[in-house]
Amino acid sequence: MDMNFEQANIFGIGQENSGYAQYFSGASFLNPLTDPAKKMFLVNVTFEPGCRNNWHIHHAKTGGGQILLCIAGRGYYQEWEKEARELHPGDVVVIPPEVKHWHGAAPDSWFSHIALEVPGEDTKNEWCEPVSEEAYKNLK
Repeated sequence: MDMNFEQANIFGIGQENSGYAQYFSGASFLNPLTDPAKKMFLVNVTFEPGCRNNWHIHHAKTGGGQILLCIAGRGYYQEWEKEARELHPGDVVVIPPEVKHWHGAAPDSWFSHIALEVPGEDTKNEWCEPVSEEAYKNLK
């Protein structure tokens, strides 16, 4: 791991994300910052270079969605049928419920963001297909 990235990733990489590994292309790591059993859950998610999660949707009857606070490295966020957005430390992504999207590291960079699950009623995640290699390789 790059020493500059480790210093910038102030919350640390945590443990390997084995529980959700089937929804990620590459290795990711989770460092919970709050108790997942509480109403407001924050976790530092670290992606190795080239790692990204599958397309997914945060469903909610009311409220819900997700907020990403980018803290280290370089990554991407993309909504279904839209252009990908490059992410850098300090960027904030507000993801409304019911929006199909993915996020993860650039091919040549580690990447970390804090993920905040927005409280809501009847919230759940739907994991969809992986991001295609072709689409990922064509990111600018």
